[in-house]
Amino acid sequence: MHTHPLLPELIKRFRYYKELGERAMAQLPDEALFWQYNEESNSIAIIVNHLHGNMLSRWTNFLTEDGEKPWRTRDAEFENEIQNREQLRQKWEEGWDCLLKALENLKEEDLSRKVFIRSEAHTVSDAIFRQLAHYAYHIGQMVFLAKMIQNEDWQTLSIARGKSKEYRVER
Repeated sequence: MHTHPLLPELIKRFRYYKELGERAMAQLPDEALFWQYNEESNSIAIIVNHLHGNMLSRWTNFLTEDGEKPWRTRDAEFENEIQNREQLRQKWEEGWDCLLKALENLKEEDLSRKVFIRSEAHTVSDAIFRQLAHYAYHIGQMVFLAKMIQNEDWQTLSIARGKSKEYRVER
C-alpha cells in the first residue's frame, strides 16, 4: 500500500485554498467577518460555518459512511451562530483538520473505491474533486467579500495589477 502521486498534489491544492481564505480573513477587522451585503447574502462567518459543517459531514468516516451525515443540520449552517473571530478560527481549523487527515490517510487503492454523498455513488477521486471545487467556490466568495470590504486597503492575494509581466516564465 502506497500513496498515489496525485494525492500530495491534491492536498497541496486544498492547503492553498485554506491559506487563501486565511489571508483574506486576516485583512479584516473582527466586525467585518460578520458583514452581509443584504439579508439573502452570506457573511464570511456564515461561509466558514457552512464549510465547517460540510467538511465534518463529508470527511468523517469518509470511506465507510455517506458524506451527508444524519447529524448534519445544513440549514443551520447559514445562521449567524459564530460570535467572534476565535470561534470562527476554531471552526475553520476543525473543518480543515478533518479534511486533511482524511486525505492524508488515503492510499492509492482507495482512489477507485466507491463512496456516497447523499446516496449518490462517486469514486473517491471524483468525491475529492467535487469537494475541491466546492471549497474553492466558497473561498472565492470569501476573498471577494474581503476585497469589497477593504476596498483601497485591500492587499492582493495574487499578482498585483501591472505586475503580470514579472511573473511570466520564459520557455
